[in-house]
Amino acid sequence: MKRLAGVGSKLWTASLLACASLATQAAETVSKPGIYVCIDAQGRKITSDRPIAECLDRDQRLLNADGSQRGVHQRYMTATERAAYEEAQHRKQQEAVAKMDAVRRDRNLLMRYPNEAAHEKARAAALDDVRSSIENSKKRLLELDRERKPLLNEAEFYAGKPLPTKLKRQLDDNEVSAEAQKTLIQNQEVEMQRVTNLYDVELVKLKRLWAGSPPGSLEDADRAASAAAAKAASAPKPGK
Repeated sequence: MKRLAGVGSKLWTASLLACASLATQAAETVSKPGIYVCIDAQGRKITSDRPIAECLDRDQRLLNADGSQRGVHQRYMTATERAAYEEAQHRKQQEAVAKMDAVRRDRNLLMRYPNEAAHEKARAAALDDVRSSIENSKKRLLELDRERKPLLNEAEFYAGKPLPTKLKRQLDDNEVSAEAQKTLIQNQEVEMQRVTNLYDVELVKLKRLWAGSPPGSLEDADRAASAAAAKAASAPKPGK
């Protein structure tokens, strides 16, 4: 037991020494002096071992002892400037994330459709599903029309009289079902147009990507083109 206790004590001591060594190294790293360098408002180059008072309104380079740059000591900002700076940084982060998303989407698009034939095949399959739904609804409408004819023939026997409850319910159900199928057909026709437009837009984009435009670059190019067009439209016309 004494031997085990001695071994444990040695391990504990070694651990403490290792932690102390790491702490000392970290402290030395933090406490290493830096050299602050800036050009003040009068154009003078100033160096110091601490932030330079004459350059509080501008960034100061922070150098290591060997002259290599360690970082930049940013100028002091007012509350308004700080808020604007943080907003700008937030906006940059959002733009970077949006850029990454655009690159990912374009790459996925290229993987899914390596050529126009693959894209057209996917378009045809998507539209076939919609057409099939429309055809099924039209067939159901024909069935409902056939089911309605004998009901109408039976209703003729009750001209000028209230229809029996069962017959009236059958006619009403038939009419509701027919209206539902007509609505479904209208919705599917709208869906067909939506799918067609989607694949048209995709094809325009894919043609640019197939031609060599880098993934994620199309949105920036389109924004630049729109801005140029707006500027040209607002420019004064010659002779006016």
